[in-house]
Formats: sequence, structure tokens, C-alpha cells
Amino acid sequence: MSSANSASTASAAAAAAASCGILRSEEYLGFRSAVAHRRVVVDDDDSLEWSMYDAGPRHVRCPLVCLPPCSGTAEVFFRQVLYLTSFGFRVIALDYPVVWSLGDWCLSFQRLLDHLSLARVHIFGASLGGFLAQKFAEQEHGRARRVASLVLCNSFVETSIFQQTNSVKSFWLLPAVVLRSTVMHNLDSISSRDREIADSMLFLNHSLHSLSQQQLASRLTLNCQDDYVEPHKLQGLPVTLIDVFDDNALTSRVREETYKCYPDAKRAHLKSGGIFPTLAGLARLTCTYRSTCSRS
Repeated sequence: MSSANSASTASAAAAAAASCGILRSEEYLGFRSAVAHRRVVVDDDDSLEWSMYDAGPRHVRCPLVCLPPCSGTAEVFFRQVLYLTSFGFRVIALDYPVVWSLGDWCLSFQRLLDHLSLARVHIFGASLGGFLAQKFAEQEHGRARRVASLVLCNSFVETSIFQQTNSVKSFWLLPAVVLRSTVMHNLDSISSRDREIADSMLFLNHSLHSLSQQQLASRLTLNCQDDYVEPHKLQGLPVTLIDVFDDNALTSRVREETYKCYPDAKRAHLKSGGIFPTLAGLARLTCTYRSTCSRS
């Protein structure tokens, strides 16, 4: 990428950050000052690094673990971290290590839970995070489950919907600006007159620009490599599906396929909240979170 393009990208990112009310809010600044950002290596390869915000009572051994979408970092859950910890819950918001297969991601996540001495966890997954959560729960089939429940927000059960399976092997070669464009492709058409939703999009854009080329390539590879969820391996696992019906990058067909996989799931339908309601649809979501975290 030319220096001119790099400067243009940096300028656009800075402009988006400057106009984002969330980034300047007392709530967000308070989160950054109150909750430590930790980095943990749990694999033999020191470059495979998880980063996290772990807040709430450490004696809680079945916390809520939050997995972000392809376009966001752990910070997109800052409101949930603040809200739930005020009620005594423990919340862990994660950023992924750079891995290139779903199997490697699941193995590293298992080692992270071992490192944190967590026997069971509730998992909230947004988009890609939801797919990863399902794949981890799926590989526990036939064994004692560490996943106590799943909450899936705007997620999916197969990667073919993105029509990028043929591009997977080239993601690691592409410059960051191209990868960001690929991630934002489904989001560019989304607009909203709702100030809170528009602000959440600016926050996501800021998060996206904070990810390195390797992080972006890894996430896109996990998001688009040819795979699907085997729902029969998740039978008996409590599942809650959260869908937003205003601005959404997923089609109704994708939602219906997810419903078919989990006919007994609880459903939370949000009339508004945008592409990522943890930033713009807090009120309804917090009720779902509290219900989930209260399960033992």
C-alpha cells in the first residue's frame, strides 16, 4: 500500500474516532481506567496471544465470556462489562490470537479456560464470535460440557453465506486496507438516522482500524473457511438467539437457518439496535445477559 493511501486511511480512522461520541463518553473512559487490559499466552507459540478484560469477582467460576465479531475488539462489550459487574457477575471480554483454523482456535480457547481455572462458562458470541462459540461447544460432544449456555447475537451456522471460501487461502497475503474493505463490505450499505446506532458504527470502525493485518486476516479466514455447525452435537445445551430487525448484515434466510438448528432456543427480538446491539441496544440485552448469567 502506498504511503498516500496509508495516510488517507489513518486520516479517515482519526476522523471517525474524533466524531464518535462513545469514545469520548465518561462511561467508556471510566471503563478504560477501571478495567485492566490483560494479555495471556497459553500455547507453546508465544505469538499466540489472547487479550482480555476480566472484571467482576474472581471467585466466580462460571462467568460470561464475550466473543466479538470479525469487525470488533473486546472493547465493544464495555457496557455489558460495566453493567453486569455492578450486579456481582464476572464478565470476560476476549480478543482472539492469530490462528488459521477452527480446530486451532478451539484448542487454544480450551487452554485459555484451563489457564483461568474455569470449569464452565456461559458464552455470548456476536457474529463470528457466535460461530466460534458453537464450534467449541460442538467439539465437546460426548464429553462433560464446559459450555453452560450459548447466547448468539446476529450469528450464523454456516460460512458459505459469505461466498468467500475461494478467497480464504489468500487473506494472509492481502494488505490491511483490503482486508478492512472486505470486512466492511456487508456493513457499508447500513445507515441509520438513529444517533446511537450511527455512533455504534463509528465505534466499530475505530475498533476495526485497531486490528493488525495478521489479526484481520486470521479473523476473515475463520469467518469464511468452508465449515458449518452440526446442531445434533449441541442438543440439550441452553441456547438464546438474539436478532435485530432494523439494520442487519445478515439476511432473513440466514436467521431462519439458525432457527431451524435450534428449534427449542429462547429468542430475543430487538426492534432496534443496529448491527451490534451491545453498543446501541443495551436495555433489552441486559435482561438477557442477567438471565443467562444467573444460571448455574
